[in-house]
Amino acid sequence: MGLLTPAPPTPISRYIDFDREQWKALRANTPLLLSEEELAALRGINEQVSLREVEDIYVPLSRLLNLHVAAVQHLYEARRAFLSLSTPQKTTYIIGIAGSVAVGKSTFSRVLRASLARWPDHPRVELVTTDGFLYPNRILEERGLMRRKGFPESYDQRRLLQFLADIKAGMPTVIAPVYSHLHYDIVPGAAEEVQQPDILILEGLNVLQSPVGHRDGSRVFVSDFFDFSIYLDADEKTVERWYVERFLRLRETIFQSEDSYFHRYAELTEDEAIETASRIWTEINLVNLRENIRPTRERAHLILEKSGDHYVHRIKLRRV
Repeated sequence: MGLLTPAPPTPISRYIDFDREQWKALRANTPLLLSEEELAALRGINEQVSLREVEDIYVPLSRLLNLHVAAVQHLYEARRAFLSLSTPQKTTYIIGIAGSVAVGKSTFSRVLRASLARWPDHPRVELVTTDGFLYPNRILEERGLMRRKGFPESYDQRRLLQFLADIKAGMPTVIAPVYSHLHYDIVPGAAEEVQQPDILILEGLNVLQSPVGHRDGSRVFVSDFFDFSIYLDADEKTVERWYVERFLRLRETIFQSEDSYFHRYAELTEDEAIETASRIWTEINLVNLRENIRPTRERAHLILEKSGDHYVHRIKLRRV
């Protein structure tokens, strides 16, 4: 009599998987939070988010985050009571949004901000991108990093960490630098004031980055300040197609301005533009995705997997 072959072990996952219909059902009785007119103002240059997407994906997500914010506020109140602190302190709930170039982070973050701001418990929601914390071009040029713009070493990490620490400490006004996509550089002397929001959304490529190898216990990382984190995901070929399509749209619009850093691309033929965009994607953005961005995906509390039409088709929520 032969020996029984043991069944292969079931893969261990930290996430609960939902398809679109299962996630949609979690909306419960939460009302639609945005109108078509409001949504039109939030759409990106190459991503047409529909009201259906808001209903199916954003409304359940805003409900989940509303519950999380309330729970965290109760936790902070309990801690203040434990420490016998009589003075109330404003505590900002911070959400990190990560993912590849061209995956739709900016549009997603704007729509999420508008959706969360509709809840009466936290009407003040601010959105800050990590672009403002890039080193100015002159420093990147001095360090030979212009072709690695968007890679972890191109950011002023110390300034970004201090910004988040001040937000969490309840500072009345915290300053964030401003980035110009037209000029592809930090705007000298410009600043964005963030004044004790209920929720802060921080959007960027590498916000979930973790240390390689042994972590020095004294080091602090951007993700240490997050109460919740979201990773937008799609397969490489799909994101490459979105990147090329966006490049072609920019060539017809923003690149036409003589003030644009990329004005030199405005006169490219369509074939030349496709070839240029594909080369930039392969040599820079795909490298950053594989080396730095995608390895952080499993650190997110929520992973949203997008299909080729920009719609979210699968959701992974980390187990409590």
